[in-house]
Amino acid sequence: MPHSALVRAARFAPAVALGLAALIWPVVTLAHGVVPGEPPTVANLLLGWEFEPTVAVPLALAAVGWIALVRRVGRLHPEHPVAVSRSLAFFGGLLAIAVALMSGIERYDTTLFSVHMVQHLLLVLMAAPLIALAAPITQVLRAATPNVRNRIVLRVLHSTVVSTLGHPVVAWLAFALVLWGSHFSPLFNAALEDRTAHDLEHGLYLASALLFWWPVVGLDPSPRRLGYPARALYLLLQLPLNSFLGMAILFAQAPLYQHYATLGAPYGIAALADQQTAGGIMWLSGDIVFIGALLILIASWMRHEQRDAPAAERRADVARAQLRERADQLARANHSGSGDSSSSR
Repeated sequence: MPHSALVRAARFAPAVALGLAALIWPVVTLAHGVVPGEPPTVANLLLGWEFEPTVAVPLALAAVGWIALVRRVGRLHPEHPVAVSRSLAFFGGLLAIAVALMSGIERYDTTLFSVHMVQHLLLVLMAAPLIALAAPITQVLRAATPNVRNRIVLRVLHSTVVSTLGHPVVAWLAFALVLWGSHFSPLFNAALEDRTAHDLEHGLYLASALLFWWPVVGLDPSPRRLGYPARALYLLLQLPLNSFLGMAILFAQAPLYQHYATLGAPYGIAALADQQTAGGIMWLSGDIVFIGALLILIASWMRHEQRDAPAAERRADVARAQLRERADQLARANHSGSGDSSSSR
């Protein structure tokens, strides 16, 4: 890359790149086995925050990067700045990650499966779609100079890795495999007792969810852009998988994870009863989010059709006018040919 392009990239790339990369940075929490002395309450779940640098620093970088990005887009495109709704969605996604991994929820995630389930759902059903709604890739493209856009951003977007991971089929399968594979493999139990496994689990959840919601939201450019019918089908096919996973956990006849089983009944809650609560939370919450997203998508589809209807009607009017003109030309030509034949006789 020419030196001038590097200089231009350096003006805004550090904060933006570090901030956005922080979203895919495996989000970490400390796996622990100590059972808190007091039972969970709404107050200590929401207010019992602990500062965790490995979570707070990436989130702070992402926030600073977004602010720098918004300001740069505002300078370059004053007539079309970043919408406030995009910033609200982005910071809402960061807040969901912070609540999942630094509030009292994190304190109880290895003690109660039901709390752990809430933590995971915050990452995959709240943080990821909110970040996708912010359209971060679009904002990076708008903020980049032509050289940086063509030589770096678009090259990355068109790379084999991104094209493969961003393909809707791959994203759909990755999301399903991560959810099912983590819950029915040794990874989940290992994540309750080992920090590295815990890091990997949360990183996989967030990354796969970002990939899954990317084509659903459809605001950012993607390798295979889906139309509204395809997006609706994409969501509809994932809905029963989430429901069946929740039901599989809910109706299991024994504790699925040795870690929770060995804790006995903290706060008088047996491992199996807690597991059933976790399954019910996943089933109900997942259905609400997926059905809600599907309804929003259908409403957007209808608005899109209504906006396109006048233009489609105008195109149809032009086509009809052209057909009438062509028919008139043929009629005149036939009439002229008939007149010539009569004169010759």
